[in-house]
Amino acid sequence: MSEETKVKAIPLPTIHLPEGHPMEGLIDAIPTPPSTGDLVEGTIIAMNRGRVYIDLPPFGTGLIYGREYLNAADVLRKANPGDSISAKVIDPAGREGYIELSLKEARQAAIWGEAETAILSQTPYSLIVEEANKGGLILSWQGIQGFLPASQLSKDHYPRVPEGDKDKILGELMLLVGHPLSVRIITADAKENKLIFSERTGNEAEEKASLIDKYQVGDSAEGEVTGIVDFGVFVKLEPGLEGLVHISELDWGLVEDPHALFKVSDKVRVKVIEIKDGKISLSVKALKENPWHTAAARYTKDMEVPGVVIKYNKHGALASIEEGVAGLVHVSEFESPAQLRETLELGKTYPFTIALFEPKEQRMTLTYAGKKK
Repeated sequence: MSEETKVKAIPLPTIHLPEGHPMEGLIDAIPTPPSTGDLVEGTIIAMNRGRVYIDLPPFGTGLIYGREYLNAADVLRKANPGDSISAKVIDPAGREGYIELSLKEARQAAIWGEAETAILSQTPYSLIVEEANKGGLILSWQGIQGFLPASQLSKDHYPRVPEGDKDKILGELMLLVGHPLSVRIITADAKENKLIFSERTGNEAEEKASLIDKYQVGDSAEGEVTGIVDFGVFVKLEPGLEGLVHISELDWGLVEDPHALFKVSDKVRVKVIEIKDGKISLSVKALKENPWHTAAARYTKDMEVPGVVIKYNKHGALASIEEGVAGLVHVSEFESPAQLRETLELGKTYPFTIALFEPKEQRMTLTYAGKKK
């Protein structure tokens, strides 16, 4: 194509017509010339010497050359005059008056557009985990690297570790590197080059509700310990359904550290004690005999018994006379809390008298029967 026959971008003059003029509608119908960043589609009219000319009526001719030509070389090798092609405008009044175009930029724009469509349609993708850090996982989609936060992992892959130890979380996440995950795109920001994934389906609430419907208060089931925290133990009843055994429901005796009783992957039998607001509460101790139920056959008011001091509180000290049966030694028996703690040391056994005994209410108070310090 000779210099004389090249068709360059033609700037359109601004025309102002009085309101109601018969030509006003025709002027409004004239298409707006492309601006930087616009996606345009045209027909290849010539390819030579590292340049591709694209017909963009009625605005003139587009040109792909230089670095943009090299970036799109793989695509352009397969292109021929007469082919339709989409490109992105990088300069509407570029070199020699041509509209400078980019195929790479157009491809990137198309990918981000596809990502936005995937968000709306919740399209699933199977992607390989490339890297892991303390916050989550790195995966790539269509050549764009994205992030999967740990909070967006499914329950099967969520790193439930004691006390949220970040190093242990990283260790669990590293085990997923090299493995495929079924994920959805939940955030796509082309300007920030940010892609966020989620392994969660978005239907967890409905799925969980369906699973919970299979259980009723009073049911017992075999479960697996999946997490241990200061306030209790998480138990998986079946895939997709976990319940919490609160620390107060682990045993009839005083439990101060759940880690002392269980470890992750332990099999444990539990009883459903509450189903509320999409959550299921479990108990281990409810499947064991309540020692208070038979305590009346062994103890009576005014009986002197040995007891082990197991805990201090603002009211005094708790002393256990057998596993699961404990009573309060009130601080008012002593001159001060300091004297109580000096006299009754944790873990030691002392003589007490049962001052109040109501086994049905699981209530008992004790009076210290020894010598005060």
